Amino acid sequence: MNTNKISIKSPATIANLVCGFDILGLALEEPYDIMTLENTDHPGLEIIHLDDHGLPTEPAKNVSGAALLAMMEELNEVPKWKLTIEKRIKPGSGLGSSAASAAGAVFAANKLLGSPFSNDDLIRFAMFGEKVASGVKHADNITPCLLGGVTLIRSIHPLDIISLSAPELFITVVHPQIEVRTADARQILKKEVPLKQAIKQWGNIAGLVAGLMQGDHALIGRSLEDVIIEPVRSILIPGFEETKRRSLEAGALGGGISGSGPSIFMLSKEEKTAAAVEQEMKQVYAAIGIDFKTYLTKLNMKGITTF
Repeated sequence: MNTNKISIKSPATIANLVCGFDILGLALEEPYDIMTLENTDHPGLEIIHLDDHGLPTEPAKNVSGAALLAMMEELNEVPKWKLTIEKRIKPGSGLGSSAASAAGAVFAANKLLGSPFSNDDLIRFAMFGEKVASGVKHADNITPCLLGGVTLIRSIHPLDIISLSAPELFITVVHPQIEVRTADARQILKKEVPLKQAIKQWGNIAGLVAGLMQGDHALIGRSLEDVIIEPVRSILIPGFEETKRRSLEAGALGGGISGSGPSIFMLSKEEKTAAAVEQEMKQVYAAIGIDFKTYLTKLNMKGITTF
């Protein structure tokens, strides 16, 4: 492998998994960003975007840059890198676009540096990028992006990450071409939760984790219920209720808002069911008249990979 240059694929992720706000996430096979980090002879971090999303290239204002600067500050070194990013995960999609950039950057840098940092270190650095994107350090996208599969964040302070076993799952996503900013989606959330709702939510989170680890598709489906976040955030997404209803009627196990939206995801036991769900999603948004993109993909067990 070229020790002066590395190219990686950084996958999209789905955070929250309906009931697990800020603590559960999973990685997708598609879409993914492509990133290349290479050593240069001059001090500084040059960021180049091969897309038209209009993202900042000043390192401190760029999610990848902020993560890399945090890493280099810990090493007490000045970076000498050029980072080229081809973003295939649209910013504001609810599919972990900022996490893919931040996690991908520190993963690549760690490889170039000879892997001095642990995965927990990389998650910690990448969270600086998430703070640039949303104003809050959260790891529910970063963690599955780096580690693959389904992950549970028991705690951020101190960092305590658990990788969960899971059965094969097919995942259908519809991304309405509107933007829901994570910071805005957080602002509308209730600051207090009734105890009765909290108890129901805790039961669903525990049921979902147990269902995943036991490979119990029926339990997974019963547990994909959110009584706290979804009722508030779903008002920001046109067609959400109809998409969810028709997807369940088509045989999906369950699903909901991907991250803070506007993307909607559904889990299915079989690929043919996931394909039927995709057709329902397409019909809903075609009827509404909102442009959209769909993905029929699988659980990504590897996370970020080199190529």
